[in-house]
Amino acid sequence: MGLSLAGLAGCGGDQPVAAAREGGRGERGGQGQGEEKRPDLPSREVRLAEAEQAKLSRTVPVSGALAADEEAELGMKVAGRLASIAVDLGSRVRRGQVIARLIPTDSQIRVSQAESALEQARAQLGLEPNEPVRRVAPEQTALVKQAAANLTQAKLTRDRMARLFQEQLIPQSDFDAAEAALQVAEARYQEAVETAHVRQALLAQRASELRLARQQLADSTLTAPFDGVISERRAGVGDYLAVGDPVVVLVRVHPLRLRLELPERDVFGVRVGQPVKLTVEGDPGEHTGRVARISPSISEENRTLLVEAEVPNHDGRLRPGAFARAEIVTESEDPAVLVPSSSVISFAGIEKVMSVEDGHAVEKRVKTGRRAGDRVEILEGIAAGEPVVLEPGNLVGGQPIRVAP
Repeated sequence: MGLSLAGLAGCGGDQPVAAAREGGRGERGGQGQGEEKRPDLPSREVRLAEAEQAKLSRTVPVSGALAADEEAELGMKVAGRLASIAVDLGSRVRRGQVIARLIPTDSQIRVSQAESALEQARAQLGLEPNEPVRRVAPEQTALVKQAAANLTQAKLTRDRMARLFQEQLIPQSDFDAAEAALQVAEARYQEAVETAHVRQALLAQRASELRLARQQLADSTLTAPFDGVISERRAGVGDYLAVGDPVVVLVRVHPLRLRLELPERDVFGVRVGQPVKLTVEGDPGEHTGRVARISPSISEENRTLLVEAEVPNHDGRLRPGAFARAEIVTESEDPAVLVPSSSVISFAGIEKVMSVEDGHAVEKRVKTGRRAGDRVEILEGIAAGEPVVLEPGNLVGGQPIRVAP
């Protein structure tokens, strides 16, 4: 979309002016027509450019600050003394990468204790060492089997005593003793079943304690929860850390969040997904992103709307906290007439450009719109293809001009 400087064929004399006249007799506004010529003024050499038909996006200019997409203070889940730390300020880490380790001695001892307690619980239920924890039916345990055998024996004794008592071969006391023995056997059987249930629950508890001990051992190693960069280191080797004490600060730098505060007058054309173009201090390049989040309410304090854009940062050139100037592209590919901004004169709120006709300067009032780099949109006053004078300075309407080669 670069503007072509109007060479306007010819190298001297009146030929360039004649060419400019032919180029300037296209579609025009009413201003400047029939402008009185000023032969009393000296002829002046000028450079020309043509008003250009181009596509121009409608944008909302705004400024804001870049922020990390995520920031986390990483600390240990268990207390202990720091044995090693593998990162420092500016270190890039991947998710799951080891950042620091505690001295693991205490945790290893707790794991050994939990393993021993679990083996005891296995043995009480008749399970083999290292056999997977599973549910054991009470009837399969030695304790219940023994109680069941005693109960069977007591029933047989009571039945035999009952027959002998009916035949009046034994006294009442012997029968009563056999009946009482049966009731004791039944109670002991019930007790054995309940004990088997308790041992089963104890087995599950010991298994949980072992998992907890192993988890505490694993928690003595600190790993990165996401890809990022270390922005701060807060602990050193040998420090004793309580639960939750921060070791490092980790920030995610891809993508970045661009936080923008839009004036109330500009908010209604902004939508999620619209492109955002931005530049930052010290970086000559232009970066792009997209509107990702829009606040549901306008701030009553400063009448602005908070908008967040996501900005890709694969190479890490952008840094959280940097100030950014941005444009939200609300509409794209609109046709527009553009001229170099150096051709527009503004005085007392009136904007104009100088054109050329019959070898003389012609003043035309214009209405400007958006800016695109070193060009400005013309809404009214001239049409595409008309010549305009670059850097007209104090050039006046009707003054003779000649086009620079």
